[in-house]
Amino acid sequence: LSQLSSPPWSRLHHLVTLSRCPNLVFCYIENREDILNASDKLTEVLEEANTLFNGVSRAREAVLDAQFLVLASDLGKEKAKQLRSDLNSFDMLRYVETLLTHMGVNPLEAEELIRDEDSSDFEFIVYDSWKISGKTAENTFNKTHTFHFLLGSIQGECPVPKPRNDRPRKVPTTEEKKTMPDQLNEMEESHQEATEKEVERILGLLQTYFREDPDTPMSFFDFVVDPHSFPRTVENIFHVSFIIRDGFARIKLDQDRLPIIEPVNINEESEGIDQNTQIRNQGIIALSYRDWEEIVKTFEISEPVIASGQSQQRLST
Repeated sequence: LSQLSSPPWSRLHHLVTLSRCPNLVFCYIENREDILNASDKLTEVLEEANTLFNGVSRAREAVLDAQFLVLASDLGKEKAKQLRSDLNSFDMLRYVETLLTHMGVNPLEAEELIRDEDSSDFEFIVYDSWKISGKTAENTFNKTHTFHFLLGSIQGECPVPKPRNDRPRKVPTTEEKKTMPDQLNEMEESHQEATEKEVERILGLLQTYFREDPDTPMSFFDFVVDPHSFPRTVENIFHVSFIIRDGFARIKLDQDRLPIIEPVNINEESEGIDQNTQIRNQGIIALSYRDWEEIVKTFEISEPVIASGQSQQRLST
């Protein structure tokens, strides 16, 4: 029975919707300003539209429902803009009138009392009015705010800033200033003394060799090269350079064009030959680690002529 009766009821609902919807839209357009100004008018129109379009089942009804929804959305947007603008603006006169009405004061009577401020009624009304406003505020603020001092009491004076005590800078004494240069001088002097002692020791070795065998020349490489240490070889060349510079020894080339070293003859010194007037040639010796290995291998050097100071002390002990 319900299935047989459903098509007529659906057709009837469709006819009612089509007949009432134009009236609803027309009412919406005609009363647009009233709906914007009234607070609940838009809600009533939306409830009526929900009731009307509750059983929508056909395309025509859905189109009318969507059309009305677009119109209602535009209207809601305009009301939201009005609400936002009302919140941003503040009407001071309206606020004062509302406050006076809440305090039980007639605005017209308040103007007369303001003109006559010396009267006792003015003080009584003002005190009682603010008392009413204070009781209303008690519901929002349950307790009063605590009182805080700012730098003591309000009428107090600011504390005087304490003078800053700067620590005196420590001026270095003359003794402290001389400490570092003295240490550097001592290091330089000790290094210089060690170099001089090593030069004298090497010169003594050269003179001892020629004193024992004056006819056999000493090869420069045999004299300075240490087959066990490349750094010691470089140090020996460095120390021998001082001996050559001061004129206590000289370097010549033998028949094979190889360098030999010999001390200056004591007879030459006794004959009055001035060492400063002799022709001297300066040379630079470049010696790499590979060159040092080839010299040791070529000249078959097995033991150093210039032994280190520590090894010499061990042999003497």
